[in-house]
Amino acid sequence: MNYVLALFLPPLSVLLTGRIFLAIIVLLIWIPAIIFSGGLTHPMFILLAWILIYQSGEERRTRRIERSGRSD
Repeated sequence: MNYVLALFLPPLSVLLTGRIFLAIIVLLIWIPAIIFSGGLTHPMFILLAWILIYQSGEERRTRRIERSGRSD
């Protein structure tokens, strides 16, 4: 669901991955970029959000695997 949210509101999607500081920076850049470029830069922010969502999922999987490996 976060991937779909990234299509419409990339800063909020970045915030939901747990990167608060980066979400604020993206918001401050995203709003003027949308206004001045007419939406031409929007795909760049979508791509950034998708990469961060994927990366946070991989980090969660890695932590889960490490925890299950230690209990053996």
